[in-house]
Amino acid sequence: MPWVYLVAAGLFEVGFASTLKLTEGFTKLWPTLIFTVCIVLSFVLLNKAARDLPIGTAYAIWTGIGAAGTAIVGILVYKEPVTALRLFFIATLIGSIIGLKLATTTT
Repeated sequence: MPWVYLVAAGLFEVGFASTLKLTEGFTKLWPTLIFTVCIVLSFVLLNKAARDLPIGTAYAIWTGIGAAGTAIVGILVYKEPVTALRLFFIATLIGSIIGLKLATTTT
């Protein structure tokens, strides 16, 4: 179950990171509310996952999901540039997340 919490926490990190731009300095109500809900849920779920997983692994995977997911949202939603090098490093990041999962046992 800690891995489910961790993946969910990472997805909520994508949510808060992706809506940050839409808050326009926290002046827009709905994007700010979505940002707030996502950030709170992300940290709560990360905390739950870290109870059973090594904190270094949990944090690295959480930030990796957030970074890769936000980069993908940036490409798909915000029309950020797509380059072969950018896609390569996103794929490398995803591969690293999978590698950390495979190298970690729950306590």
